[in-house]
Amino acid sequence: MAIKFSMQLRKHQHFLMAMPALVWMVMFFLLPVLIVGGLSFMSRGIGGIPELPLTLEHYQRIFSVFNGIFARSVWIAILSTIICLLAAYPLAFYISTRHRSITRNTILFLVILPFWTNFLVRIYAWRILLGREGPLNGFLMYIGVLQEPIQLLNTEFAVVLGLVYGYLPFMVLPIYASVERLDWRLVEVARDLGAKDWSVFWRVIFPLTLPGIIAGCILVFVPTIGAYVTPDMLGGTEGIMIGNLIQRQYSGTGNLPLGAALSMMMMAVVLIALMVYARWGHEEG
Repeated sequence: MAIKFSMQLRKHQHFLMAMPALVWMVMFFLLPVLIVGGLSFMSRGIGGIPELPLTLEHYQRIFSVFNGIFARSVWIAILSTIICLLAAYPLAFYISTRHRSITRNTILFLVILPFWTNFLVRIYAWRILLGREGPLNGFLMYIGVLQEPIQLLNTEFAVVLGLVYGYLPFMVLPIYASVERLDWRLVEVARDLGAKDWSVFWRVIFPLTLPGIIAGCILVFVPTIGAYVTPDMLGGTEGIMIGNLIQRQYSGTGNLPLGAALSMMMMAVVLIALMVYARWGHEEG
């Protein structure tokens, strides 16, 4: 009997080992998502409290009233991701090609150094830098580019700049890891066969580093589309994004069902991005 029980236990040991993680995922991920999804179909009661009957009104409002904010959030997230990619790709190659380990480690240290400071403090620093009387306006006036200060703070430009600054390391590190695994003998073979530099890059280097590019794009796009602090502090009313709109629905006498619907829509966009990574990033890796 004991031997049979031991065999049964060994047969299900993988499931038993995964049980704590499964319970955690169900309680703190699946159930909250189901609750938010259910709230998104309820009507707005007094004080913004959800109540019956069920309705699709909030999803209709997203596509009719808030479609501009939703589209702007997606656009800012995509633009920030593209800028991070254009800045991170050559930087990752530069770091990887440093032969002295101390130089490579120093640059990597500088890339992750901002994480040693609280994110809120860094955003406050950008508020000072971008202010009308801030150092950036002062420098541009000093070199003669500007005759008087311009509005940099509370603009979409400030939001994109803050997001790129905050999430650039998340793009650099995955691409750097892909470049480190790159087999440079394939590049040499391509050149020996007469391929030009541009052809070598597009047909050899780029496909081999694509897993890192996709991973970096996901790591930047997902948090930027739901960003709250950066748009709130650097964008003001001109840089409002989905995260700010959701926060307003959950504060004071907001609209909890509408906030839930906005959350579900943002989650759908994130899910599409993750499906892209699962389809191409994992396959390429």
